[in-house]
Amino acid sequence: MGDRGEAAHTGGLRADLAKRPADVAAMFDRVAQRYDLTNTVLSGGLDASWRRATRAALGARPGQTVLDVAAGTAVSTVELAAGGVHAVACDFSQGMLRAGAARPVPKVAGDAMALPLADESVDGVVISFGLRNVADPDAALREFRRVTRPGGTLVVCEFSSPTWTPFRTVYTEYLMRALPRIARAVSSNPDAYGYLAESIRAWPDQPALAARLQSAGWADVGWRNLTGGIVALHRGRKPRD
Repeated sequence: MGDRGEAAHTGGLRADLAKRPADVAAMFDRVAQRYDLTNTVLSGGLDASWRRATRAALGARPGQTVLDVAAGTAVSTVELAAGGVHAVACDFSQGMLRAGAARPVPKVAGDAMALPLADESVDGVVISFGLRNVADPDAALREFRRVTRPGGTLVVCEFSSPTWTPFRTVYTEYLMRALPRIARAVSSNPDAYGYLAESIRAWPDQPALAARLQSAGWADVGWRNLTGGIVALHRGRKPRD
C-alpha cells in the first residue's frame, strides 16, 4: 500500500509505513471488535506474560499515577493498576476505547505525540506495542518525558529482533506468511495484520531503540529481552536535575 489514495480506498482497513495518524486510528477502530482475542492467538498466549513483565519493569508503587499510552482496549491498563496503582488508559482510537469500556480504569482519548496531560503530572509512562505505530516515535518519547515527574520511569514494550539468528529467520517467515493467514481466521480486520508484519520488520533493534530513548532525554536506559527477543522491554528514567 503506497499512498493516501489507496489507504482511503480501503476504508481504513490498514495503514502503511508512513503511519499517518488518521489511517492508523481508522485501522485500529476496525480491529477493535476482536483485538484481544487476536492478540492472544497470534502470540500463542504469551501476551498475558508480557503484560506482567511490563508491570514489573515499571515498578509503580501503590498510590502512584501511571499513563498507559496506546492502551487500546485497556487490558494492559488493568494489569498496571494491580496493587493500588492509579493507571489511566490513553489511546487515539475511539473504537478501541469503546471496546474496552467495561474495564474499570479511567480512559482518555489522546495522541502519543500530544498528550492531554500537564507537565510532570504522572509518575510513569508505559507504551506496549504502540510506539511502532506512531508517526514520529522520537517526538512521542520527548512527550512522554514532558508529562513524567523527575525520577519517573518510562517502559516501552515492543516487538524487537530475536537474538539467535536461526530463530530470527523462522520468526521472520512467521511474520510474513503465517501471521496474515492466522489473522484472516480470527481478526475483525485481517488486512491490518499485513501492516503489523511490515512494521515489525522495519522497527529498530534493541540497541538502536535504546539510543533513541537516550536522545529523547531518558537516563539509565536499558532493556530486557522476552521470548528470545521477539519482544523487548526498554526502560528509562527521567533525570531529577
